[in-house]
Amino acid sequence: MSSLSRLRASVLASLAAVSFLAGPAAAKEWKTVTITLEGAYAPWNLTNPDGTLGGFEPELAAYLCEHMKVECKLVASDWDSMITSLNAGKFDVIMDAMSITEERQKIIDFSVPYAHTHAAFATLNDSDLAGVEGTGTVVKMLPDYSGADAQIEAMRKAFEGKTIGIQAATVYAKFIYDKFGDIATVREFKTGAKRDLDLESGRIDLAFDDAVYLKAAFEKAGAPMGFTGPEIGGTIFGIGEGLGLRKADTDLKAMFDKAIEAALADGTVATLSQKWFKTDVTP
Repeated sequence: MSSLSRLRASVLASLAAVSFLAGPAAAKEWKTVTITLEGAYAPWNLTNPDGTLGGFEPELAAYLCEHMKVECKLVASDWDSMITSLNAGKFDVIMDAMSITEERQKIIDFSVPYAHTHAAFATLNDSDLAGVEGTGTVVKMLPDYSGADAQIEAMRKAFEGKTIGIQAATVYAKFIYDKFGDIATVREFKTGAKRDLDLESGRIDLAFDDAVYLKAAFEKAGAPMGFTGPEIGGTIFGIGEGLGLRKADTDLKAMFDKAIEAALADGTVATLSQKWFKTDVTP
């Protein structure tokens, strides 16, 4: 063996010894966690007059962080850039009524679900679209859109030629484009609140969104609004709402999973649901 070969062998042996002694890389010790939400999707989350964040999710986050014995910082950010910003390391967790879907799971990881809600259409109460067939009922649909063919066809006929407002980059957007894009005009909005103002003013005919979000919007709207057509449930929009996390942060996911399971088991989720939604959204 040449002197150069002996030197290389010696270096490799030394590195191997160091690696063996050091063992596997230690998991990160999470003392602080930064959680982002919109602060504009009441009652899931909202911005109080003093600038603090409130609503169902901030209160649930307080429970989860106390259970995990970590300090949590809540920050507001734009919905449409949350996943990109999460993976860029700008914060650690997304908590913004984010549906757990197969498409999103290709990019980020999710906690176990902490809620599961329906989606629905809304319109002005004095609109000719109010109270269309199926209003007041719930239909269950699968991700392939099966399970409510007759009800969807009835809504397609009722909504033909109308303008439907959706919040951009949501699971609801694809559904509306796929099932109504050929018979109605679809308008995207950066936030649900901006869309709601256009519905109130008559600039759009319908809104489609999370049902508990819309119910809260009805209460603060300047014009009377309500659901029209059946609410849409099942697994069409995923298995529920969960926390979005980076795929590499498996230890943080495990911590949140355990805390969410505790909040479900001791009734915290049910209690907060009744407080903020007036219904139980426990998955």
